[in-house]
Amino acid sequence: MSVTPKKCLLFIVIFSLFTTVGCRDANTSGPLLSSETPSSPKNDQHPAHTFGIIYPMAHSFYEVITQLAEKAAAANSVQLLVKAPEEISLEQQIRMMETMIKQKVDGIAIDPIDPDALTPAINKAMESGIPVICFETDAPNSRRLSYIGPDHYRGGALMGEVVGKLMKGKGMVLVESGSSGSTIQKDRLSGMLDYLSRNTGIQVLEVGYNEGSSDRALSDMERMIDDHPHFDTLVTLDILSSSASILLWKAKGLKRNSLAFGMMPNVKEALINGQITSVISQNEQVWGDHIIGQLLRAARGEGIPVYVDTGLREVTKDSPE
Repeated sequence: MSVTPKKCLLFIVIFSLFTTVGCRDANTSGPLLSSETPSSPKNDQHPAHTFGIIYPMAHSFYEVITQLAEKAAAANSVQLLVKAPEEISLEQQIRMMETMIKQKVDGIAIDPIDPDALTPAINKAMESGIPVICFETDAPNSRRLSYIGPDHYRGGALMGEVVGKLMKGKGMVLVESGSSGSTIQKDRLSGMLDYLSRNTGIQVLEVGYNEGSSDRALSDMERMIDDHPHFDTLVTLDILSSSASILLWKAKGLKRNSLAFGMMPNVKEALINGQITSVISQNEQVWGDHIIGQLLRAARGEGIPVYVDTGLREVTKDSPE
């Protein structure tokens, strides 16, 4: 049986997925999954507080945030309970909130998959005397005390500005986004499209949605590239698409522009190796400190700001760390 180039590419990509972010199970080590067992304060001290952090899914992007939060927690004698669904699951995230409420933790930080659907659980925690803050994704209609993260519409507009400068205001773009129902993804896409339509002559050939699936992100982008072989730039607006685009660039050896949203270890490596041209960072490296700091102040009954804007910036191979 002959092996076509298409089958060869599929094999390479599937193999890569299993050897990188795509392969996670109950035995996987690392801060995010191992945190089912709470992290302990230094020197076996009795913790002053116990805080919960709930992510939308298990991913290397959030593991980095956990590592930084754990450092801040240990320095303040705080015990952390960190949880995340293996894949995006609203039902699991709600159950995790309910569990932490029953455990009577001293504070919860959550990145809600669906802000409206999580609002009753957030309000229940607040009514139980447990302060709640949101990060990355806000739940503005809930009683949460604070939101930590950027303005995602402005993030999309910044991506549009980067695309416009890179392409000198003309050319053809493919876009892969996350969930079609996600507030973040809607805001990022709107911000980018509005900027491009107002300030450039760039044509957006197609927008794909992976709906929370790495496999779908990969197949979407491969199909779009096959359907539009003369595209100039690929833009990925979520962490699953960004990770999948790196694998695709490696497998195909593409020399086009690839722009990503969200800084994580594999993206940094891809910037150095040339698989990604530019990244929009949300300054995620400060989220851990802000999460612990805000929850500490809230647990002590101190006032905290309703919005902590962590800002946005473009990162390239030559950008300073």
